[in-house]
Amino acid sequence: MPRPEDIRIYYLPAALARTIGVLTFLIVASTCSAQLPGVESRLSLQERIEARLDSLPAASSLYAIHLVTGQKVGVRADVPMSTMSVIKIPIMVLAFRDAEAGRLNLEERYTLRVEDLRGGTGVLQTFAPGLRPTYRDLVGQMMITSDNSATDIMIARLGLDRVNHMLDSLGYRETRLRTTIGEWFRGIWKTVDPKYASLTDREVFDRTPLLRTVRPQIFAYNQDSTKWFGRSTAREIAKLLDQLEREKLASPPSTKDMREILQRQLYYSRLPQRIRFRVVVGHKTGDSPPAIGNDVGILYSRSGPIVIAVFTNGNLGNYADLDATIARVAEDILDAWDR
Repeated sequence: MPRPEDIRIYYLPAALARTIGVLTFLIVASTCSAQLPGVESRLSLQERIEARLDSLPAASSLYAIHLVTGQKVGVRADVPMSTMSVIKIPIMVLAFRDAEAGRLNLEERYTLRVEDLRGGTGVLQTFAPGLRPTYRDLVGQMMITSDNSATDIMIARLGLDRVNHMLDSLGYRETRLRTTIGEWFRGIWKTVDPKYASLTDREVFDRTPLLRTVRPQIFAYNQDSTKWFGRSTAREIAKLLDQLEREKLASPPSTKDMREILQRQLYYSRLPQRIRFRVVVGHKTGDSPPAIGNDVGILYSRSGPIVIAVFTNGNLGNYADLDATIARVAEDILDAWDR
């Protein structure tokens, strides 16, 4: 029996997937316009969300649950997807569990080294080596600014295998941290030329500005499930957030700290985009533009917490449209359940 992390995922050919998505959107749109005004509002929540996601030229999935009423909605909720930085959530959970067990002192300071720097998101790469953040700071930056340097420092401190062992012990079969950020970036260059397999972490970081010259290779790399940084399903990540919110993953003080970290997320372009002034949103994005745009989080509505997990992989369209679609999905769910 193959392990879930070893299974290779294949999607429909991109052109075909895009055609199906566009046709679905046009059919729904034409049906609505041909009927009386306001008919769109009479679509079920399931139909509305499916139409929005299927209009994207991308593979997509969603799972949402109201933690008080038990209302649920799902679209391809059990299809494994590339998480990108969404997989940083279980890394954070393990850090706080280790702190409670005495294995990690969150107030201990770490001295930033040249070889710790990673490209992509985050602010630590802009500081001179020698900076001494605490491990609490590193966990915070890993989540709030999605700092890739902080992420690899925490993976090295906690242990990649231990993250997956925790997930397995909690009953998660599809959710896995597959590699480090440094190895993920090195893998891109290996697809360009096998000679780059010997690049050091610093050399990989120094080549970050050149990534714009290999965008077709990055897109193909993202499509190969064996190269994913992390994998999960919308249902499993929603369950993880459900457990976090219900204080089943850590003590109440640690849970409070993790909630606050999620609520301080720097990015507002997806789940919070249209609702951030209506409800508090704690969330974590996961990106590899323009191919991947994910967002998972908790909406703290008046009627109770609402967990939403949305994944979009292999996007062929406008990245702003992807962001806007996820934002409208969150608004649809809030409008339907927060009455």
